[in-house]
Amino acid sequence: MPLPSHPLLKLGFLTIGLFDEDDPGRGHESTLGIIELGERLGFDSAWLRHRHLQYGISSPVAVLAAASQRTRRIELGTAVIPVGWENPLRLAEDLATVDVLAKGRLNPGVSVGPPLHYEQVKQALYPDTAEAEDFGYARVERLLDFVRGKPASDFSGMEGFEVYSDRVQPHSPGLGRRMWYGGGSLRSARWAGEHGMNFLTSSVVKAEESEDFAEIQLSHVRAFRARHPDGDRARVSQGLVVIPTDSASPAQRAKYEAYARERLPRTATPQGPARMMFAPDLVGSSDRIAEQLYAQAAFKEIDEVAFALPFSFDHEDYVQILTDIATKLGPALGWRPAA
Repeated sequence: MPLPSHPLLKLGFLTIGLFDEDDPGRGHESTLGIIELGERLGFDSAWLRHRHLQYGISSPVAVLAAASQRTRRIELGTAVIPVGWENPLRLAEDLATVDVLAKGRLNPGVSVGPPLHYEQVKQALYPDTAEAEDFGYARVERLLDFVRGKPASDFSGMEGFEVYSDRVQPHSPGLGRRMWYGGGSLRSARWAGEHGMNFLTSSVVKAEESEDFAEIQLSHVRAFRARHPDGDRARVSQGLVVIPTDSASPAQRAKYEAYARERLPRTATPQGPARMMFAPDLVGSSDRIAEQLYAQAAFKEIDEVAFALPFSFDHEDYVQILTDIATKLGPALGWRPAA
């Protein structure tokens, strides 16, 4: 097996947190249990996806508040919150509150764009301002300003017996440096760098200058760092679906292989009007997956990953996959578990 040019420093995982409509508590408890397992296995970070009007976690910030009280070390992230669904001021308050509860472990990832199926939800979401809402980068800029302590009001001081602040409270000083942008285009990569954010590369990217997924992802990493004040030291986390099978049962292996096989055709060519490219799922032994990662152009230039758990598997499958990632794949990539 080829050796990495440098060891993987941070190993994370990403989950969607599915649940049954008739028993949502069980699914949420499963997600919290997976995060607790991740900490025991030494993972550096756990990330939650975001789903509105679906049977997946709709409020990752609330779930991470619960996770913050069940863990002590593992970093907790969102990948990603679509800010088109959010009021930046209120979201800044929620993020700062959870970061205080987590003692500085929150890593909020966000993205821009209109809410999914906007025509169907706009009257419920923005009944009076649907046509006037701005879903571009300015919305994230407002969020960054509030998180970083810029004034949200032109008034501070006493009013009767109450004290008012002109900035979001609580203020968590380090949170502004732990804001991530989830991007799949060159424009997003450059914008995130220019605004001093960290960058979450996606397993879905726009086929702009190439139709080779790894080359596209590499171009995003380089474009981001070229615009970031920290240059080559700017933090990038690579997102891919990896499914090691070292300790999997024969039935699990068959399930995983069928899952990847069903999703493979979409990775061959750009999809849809936006020409989106999807990364193939990596299924097999940890040694085999490590070889595939070492061969990727983008992987050679990052030292953090957030491997995505598949959407529709069972709790026992996630336990097996996470255990193999932490005990087999991570070490094969030069990673060492956190104490």
